[in-house]
Amino acid sequence: MSRPITHRYEDPLDAIWRRAAALIGLRIERSDACWAATDGRGTLVLGTAETLDPDDCLAQMVFHELCHSLVQGPASFERPDWGLDNESDRDLPREHACLRAQAHLAGRHGLRDVLAPTTDHRAFYDALPADPLCGDAPSVPLARRAVSRARRAPWAPHLEDALRATATIARAVAPDAAAPRGSHSSLSDLPILWARVAPAPAPHPSGLPAHPDPAGRTCGDCAWQRLAGPGKRVPRCRQADGGRVDPRWTACERFEPPLDCLRCGACCREAYQVVEVSARDPFATRHPDLLERADGRLSLRRVDGRCPPLRGDGTEARPFTCALYDERPRTCRDFEREGPHCLDARRRVGLSL
Repeated sequence: MSRPITHRYEDPLDAIWRRAAALIGLRIERSDACWAATDGRGTLVLGTAETLDPDDCLAQMVFHELCHSLVQGPASFERPDWGLDNESDRDLPREHACLRAQAHLAGRHGLRDVLAPTTDHRAFYDALPADPLCGDAPSVPLARRAVSRARRAPWAPHLEDALRATATIARAVAPDAAAPRGSHSSLSDLPILWARVAPAPAPHPSGLPAHPDPAGRTCGDCAWQRLAGPGKRVPRCRQADGGRVDPRWTACERFEPPLDCLRCGACCREAYQVVEVSARDPFATRHPDLLERADGRLSLRRVDGRCPPLRGDGTEARPFTCALYDERPRTCRDFEREGPHCLDARRRVGLSL
């Protein structure tokens, strides 16, 4: 006598990441005709199990594609393949940024090896340092901006929820996955990927994620610690929404040394599209050619995202400087280094998390 089938089995990770994708705005389809592709209309097509590498899974594939979307920004959901050129190396820095963001976000949960990419870019991924967001490569600010975007819609909170749920399953399976598997003479004898789960870093006392490679860094050395309260004696953290910190604490992932405006220039370039100037400001009288009027308001003209008097590129040889620094408008004079607007500007250009 046959029994009625009322339910079907689905891999738990498949269920977790299909749901995360749906909540973020993507519909998952499987096809043996491609590895991964988006149509710019809400569909993400991924290869079938038979076409993927043995150490791939739907979760890793979805996660990797979501990291592409983080690098490319919200508008990329409306562009085929996130607006990336897959036929040349034109977008290689953006691919590297995706891998850096992937390593960083997965590393928060001990999943950096479990949810690693298996494409030809795996060598780059494996060579990333403990802190994949460090360095001066062009992909670094793109990756930092991507990690910052993960805190906002449409990705948040769904991406982080999926990673957290994946880590819970991974830790439950890891002890069994670590058991010997034979001679490794065939794919079925290879170690199971769950054995690569690493301990998740403990959260920072401030509630922010811990730094992946603190190396002696402390809250007391961070640009975003400030002294507040009566007599300015209470150390607080701008990154932790003004929460109180202990200067002796090991740094969180958003640690930065004291800022150097000559290497930053965020407020004078792409971070802001409009910098208003009062009509009564002496700058308006002296340099009317550098201003423009819109909706009855004056603002500094931008040229390719930069303020016209800005010079340099932030390198040691050509630091950022202002050709009219002594005459700069009140808006610029009131801008506080390491203040809330400074942090916002640096986040917009990918210098800060």
